[in-house]
Amino acid sequence: MFEYQVQKLADLAFYSEGPAVGSADEWFVTTLSGRQILRVFRDGKTAVWAPGDCPNGQVILSSGEHLVCESRSGRIATYRADGSFAGYIINGTCGGIPVQTPNDLLVDSSGNLYFTDSIRSDGKVFFRGSDGIEKCVADGIDYANGIALNRGETRLYVAESYANRIRVYDLAAPGEPEPGYSCIGLPAHSSLDPACNLPDGLAVDREGRLWVAHYGMQAIQIISAESTWLFSIDTELPLTSNLAFITDTPSRKQLLVTGGYGEPGPGAVMQITVLISQKSFPFTVN
Repeated sequence: MFEYQVQKLADLAFYSEGPAVGSADEWFVTTLSGRQILRVFRDGKTAVWAPGDCPNGQVILSSGEHLVCESRSGRIATYRADGSFAGYIINGTCGGIPVQTPNDLLVDSSGNLYFTDSIRSDGKVFFRGSDGIEKCVADGIDYANGIALNRGETRLYVAESYANRIRVYDLAAPGEPEPGYSCIGLPAHSSLDPACNLPDGLAVDREGRLWVAHYGMQAIQIISAESTWLFSIDTELPLTSNLAFITDTPSRKQLLVTGGYGEPGPGAVMQITVLISQKSFPFTVN
C-alpha cells in the first residue's frame, strides 16, 4: 500500500523543468520561456540563481557546478557553484553530429555525460565520456526525453515521448549499449491523443524503481525494477514535466516536481511525499 501528499511550493509565471537537488536545502528548477534557473526554498520562496537560454534539464555535480541543457541553442552550459556562467561542455555538436534540442541529462558515477536530443522520429541519446570521447549511442527515438540509469549503471532508461513508452538499453560498458532494446509501456490517456501521454522526466529510487513524470496525464507513474507498472500519483499539475528526489528512504520518498498548467505558462513547483509499505513493495535493486 502507499499514501501520498501533494503540496504546492510555488506558483511561477512560466512552465518549469529541470528539478535538481544539491542538498537537503538546495533545490533548483528551470523555466524555459522564463530563461531563468531558480533556487526554490522550503518555504516556497524562489530566487533567480542564474539566467539561461531556454534552460531545460539540469544536473548538479559533486563540485557544486551545474550542467544545464539549452533547448533553443543546442548547447549544454556549465555554471559554477555560485551561479556564474563558466562555458559550454556541448556547443551545437557531439561526436561531429549536430545537436538540435538537448532536453535532459545525467552524469554517472565515473563522470560520463549522457543527454537526450528531442526530435520527432529521430531523437537521439548522446554520450560524452569523462575522457572526452563523444558519440551518439541511440537514435531513431520518437522524441527522446527523460533519461536515467539503474542503480548498477548497467541499464539506460530513455523516455520515448510520442510512443508513450520507456526504452531500456542494456549497457556493456559506459556509453556502449548492447544491440537492441526492450520497452516499458505506460498507461494511456482515454482520448488516445498522443499529446496527452508523453512520458517526460525520469528518476530511479534506491530500490531500483523507475519514476516517470507523465506529461499530459497529470501523473507520476511508478515502475518496478522488473519493469512492471505499480501505481500512479496524481500530481495536480496537468503538464507534469520532471521530478527529483529530495529524500529517498525505503518507506518515505519526497519529490521535487516541476511542470505547469500550460506552455509557456503559468507554471508551478510541487513537493510530493510518498509513504510506501514494504510489505507491498519489497526491496529490489538493479
